Amino acid sequence: MNEEPALSTFRHLPPDKQERVLDAALAEFADQGYHQASLNRMVAQAGIAKGSLYQYFPNKEGIFSYIFQYALKAVRRTLTTVKEDTLEENFFVRLEKSLLAGVAFSREHPRIFSLYLKIQFDKNVPFRDEFLAAVRRYATEYFASLVRRAQSRGELRPGVPRAATLFLLDAVFDRFLQAVAVPALDVTLDLHQATDAAIHKHIRELISLLKEGLMA
Repeated sequence: MNEEPALSTFRHLPPDKQERVLDAALAEFADQGYHQASLNRMVAQAGIAKGSLYQYFPNKEGIFSYIFQYALKAVRRTLTTVKEDTLEENFFVRLEKSLLAGVAFSREHPRIFSLYLKIQFDKNVPFRDEFLAAVRRYATEYFASLVRRAQSRGELRPGVPRAATLFLLDAVFDRFLQAVAVPALDVTLDLHQATDAAIHKHIRELISLLKEGLMA
C-alpha cells in the first residue's frame, strides 16, 4: 500500500457525496468480492461519472484499501464506545457487552462484515495479509486493554498467561461472529438468524466458560 488510497480531491468533497461514493464502493466489494467488483456498477450506484472516480482514487486497489480503512474505523468507533461505557464494569461483563456489540454491529452493517469475510477467505485479495494483520492487531489491542485493567483490579487469577489469553479471546469472538453471519460455519449453536435472546444465552454460556478458566 505505497500509494495514498484517497486523493485530496476526494477528501475535499462534501461529506454527503463522500458517503455516497463510499456506500457504493462498500456494497460492490462486499457483494461481489474484489476481483468481480465492477467500477461501472460502482459509479452508477454513486451517481458519478467514471472519470470522477479516478480523480478521487488512483486505481481500484486504492478504492479497496480506503474502503477497508473506512470499515475498520467504524468497528473501532463501536468498540471504543463499549470500552468507555463499561469502564467500571467487571472484566467478564465487559467481554459479554463487547461480544453483544459485535453481533449488533455485524447485523447493522452486514456489508462491512461481508467485506471482512471476503478478505479472509480470498487469498488473492490485494493487501490481504496486511489487512488481516491490521484486524488482528486491533482486536488484540482491544482485549489487552481489558485484560490489563482486569489484572490491575485483581479480577483475573494470578499467573494467567497474557498472550494465550489474548489469543483465546480473539479466537472465540471472531469465530462466534463468523458463525452468526455464515450458517455453514456453525454446526453447534445455530446462531445464524437466532433471536436476540438465544444469542445472549450463548454469549453468557461462553463467557461463563472463560470465567471458569480466568477468574481470580
